[in-house]
Amino acid sequence: MSGHPGASGADPWGRLPGGYHEVGSSSFTEFLGQAAPHLLPGRRLVGQGGVNPAAGPLLAPHATTIVTLAYAGGVLLAGDRRATMGNIIASRDIEKVFVTDDHSAVGIAGTAGIAIEMVKLFQVELEHFEKLEGAVLSLEGKANRLATMIRGNLALAMQGLSVVPVFAGYDVDCGCGRMFSYDVTGGCYEESNHHSVGSGSLFARGSLKKLWRPDMALSQAVRVAVEALYDAADDDTATGGPDLGRRLWPTCAAVDVDGARLLADDDLAAVVQAVVDDRRDNPGGAR
Repeated sequence: MSGHPGASGADPWGRLPGGYHEVGSSSFTEFLGQAAPHLLPGRRLVGQGGVNPAAGPLLAPHATTIVTLAYAGGVLLAGDRRATMGNIIASRDIEKVFVTDDHSAVGIAGTAGIAIEMVKLFQVELEHFEKLEGAVLSLEGKANRLATMIRGNLALAMQGLSVVPVFAGYDVDCGCGRMFSYDVTGGCYEESNHHSVGSGSLFARGSLKKLWRPDMALSQAVRVAVEALYDAADDDTATGGPDLGRRLWPTCAAVDVDGARLLADDDLAAVVQAVVDDRRDNPGGAR
């Protein structure tokens, strides 16, 4: 190798920059903001022609709809599989629900690319904290860390590239599942019983109000979540309904004392088939 280290920004001997050796906080996001701020989701498109105010918002795939509800000892997250770009179906099988660590999960709505990138960074953030501190971040701490990351995306959100997730987890201190919603400014709000976000949330929320019951078993909660997504898809074109032909089912994550896990497709297929069969003569759902 040859040349001065400052010429290209790289050390000719392959050594890491000084920032990698400095003592800082346990936040990987803060470290990334200092060492390589252009890699943060909220700064990826700024100054790169990503959004032209004169031409209107950038058309990018958007993810909808997410529902979350409490069941006995835990909380369930579920999302449909459709992403839209204007009046076009951009994807029929996108994943919108992710396990973020052993006892938490996130469902995304909004600009899909930025949201998925933010979730991946959030997963690293939680793992980074645990490795440095030797302890797991509290559930409220996790919710607040995600709020900070959403706040960092505010500039893009004001230009139409918003991210609005739902965070759910098992709180070992109270032995119960808890859920948190957000706004585009990073505001974090704890919800009770059930909640939904995305373009179909209005219809899903109405369904949840009618079907949710306290202390439901997990199997009952899955049925209610699928029903809510079915109702959302019935009235919202951006929400994908049950696709029996392609065998595409909602993505569901259960979080309780046993940990966070995605539910198997075979189990979801049986629930979806039952919902479709029960509504065959009355798809609107009035019973």
